[in-house]
Amino acid sequence: MLSRSERQARRSMVKKQIARRGISNRRVLGAMGSVPREFFVPNDQAHLAYADQPLPIGLGQTISQPYIVALMADHARLTRRSRVLEIGTGSGYAAAVFAKIANHVWTVERLGELAKSAERRFEDLKIDNITTVVGDGGSGYPAAAPFDAIIVAAAAPSAPRPLLEQLAMGGVLVIPLGDRSFQELSIVERTAQGYAEQYAGSCRFVPLISPEAFRS
Repeated sequence: MLSRSERQARRSMVKKQIARRGISNRRVLGAMGSVPREFFVPNDQAHLAYADQPLPIGLGQTISQPYIVALMADHARLTRRSRVLEIGTGSGYAAAVFAKIANHVWTVERLGELAKSAERRFEDLKIDNITTVVGDGGSGYPAAAPFDAIIVAAAAPSAPRPLLEQLAMGGVLVIPLGDRSFQELSIVERTAQGYAEQYAGSCRFVPLISPEAFRS
């Protein structure tokens, strides 16, 4: 049972950190307001669950800043019918948010320990439209392709070719591109003419460790 203060903190987060920054998509705001972020952070970080910042979750990984999760969901154009591939499960928070909006989410994590922890959280919260896969995120998940949206929670020097190829026509890839210290959030749409790209501002993510991105 969530406390009143936790519910208030979540409502305040949605209003002050997300809506006031220009995100008006009601489904995104609703999802951000319904997923308890405190379930996805370490116990010693729980008091910071709704802070406007990323948080460490162990193994050199982080849970993204709430605004960034909302921004990526917004740019991915998620709908009730969306088939979504997430790269970088982490604690599972973003996948849980996307699952509140989309039809189904496949989430790929290279670290088995994180994937198992995320699965337990999904089960505890009774979220049953997420499939967790342990593997190389840069290779995507061809078994379930094509996807309407692919959202990558790790940085790459360029968009991995397997991810581009696993986009459905009209699908969108949201991925931070750059080096290990500075990236821009790239929005790539697959069209009949090829791939159309735009940028949504600077960001900073952990590197995507993959033969398709950073090797170590």
